[in-house]
Amino acid sequence: MPALSVVIISRNEEACIARCLRSVHFADEIVVLDNNSTDQTRDIASGLGAKVLITLDWPGFGAQKNRALAAATGDWVLSLDADEWVEPPLAAEIRAAIANPKGCDGFEIPRRSRFCGRIVRHGGWSPDLVLRLFRRQSGRFSNDTVHEKVVVNGKVSRLSHPMEHDSIADLADAHDKIGRYAQASAARMLAEGKKSSISKAVLRSVWAYMNSYVFRLGFLDGATGAMVAAYSAGYTYQKWALVALGRKSRCAEESRAGVKGKSAGFRNRPG
Repeated sequence: MPALSVVIISRNEEACIARCLRSVHFADEIVVLDNNSTDQTRDIASGLGAKVLITLDWPGFGAQKNRALAAATGDWVLSLDADEWVEPPLAAEIRAAIANPKGCDGFEIPRRSRFCGRIVRHGGWSPDLVLRLFRRQSGRFSNDTVHEKVVVNGKVSRLSHPMEHDSIADLADAHDKIGRYAQASAARMLAEGKKSSISKAVLRSVWAYMNSYVFRLGFLDGATGAMVAAYSAGYTYQKWALVALGRKSRCAEESRAGVKGKSAGFRNRPG
């Protein structure tokens, strides 16, 4: 039977890390790469048999997950977030898939997400296929600072049973994630030269709400669908507004630098 490593990155995940780790007890190895948690995350993970490593810096999600991947030793790797877990039917399917992969190097897994404890079935959250199971020698994570993905060199198939995901625990968690993910996304977009304005941020957020709640049938999830749409709109607005403000700040800095450069050039010009 090929060996399976589970890799997880964490930071202050004491509320959910135990559920995640207990759900993958069938793995041969569990690697938890912790980013300087100040709660009991590391103690809980160690107590449940995980190999716990610590980093003090934060290079972004993709690079951090590649660090965890580098510490894995199994033939196959299952990547999980601390707020995800595996139910017995998926566990059995994973074991069967790596025992008889039929020439595949990776497997997509459908993910069933929850918002404030309620399963989200529409609004663009379902179906949500994520490539998380792969041969260690054939896959790696993209270096994206946010919204990273697994890139596999080879054939990819799909499992049928879902991975469970407690995406948003409560409204405080939603507010926190909007802020963190918007800042990370805006930094990446600014680095790519993207442009925005506050008016565009408003329009994009309105579209995000309508797309989630109306066009992707979020209204079928009732009040939960409305909250998911509002979450999407809030994240979209903050992301594009930060790009607009960041661009404005950068242009102001470049303008000041240009004025100083011209003045210096005038003073040093030979007479």
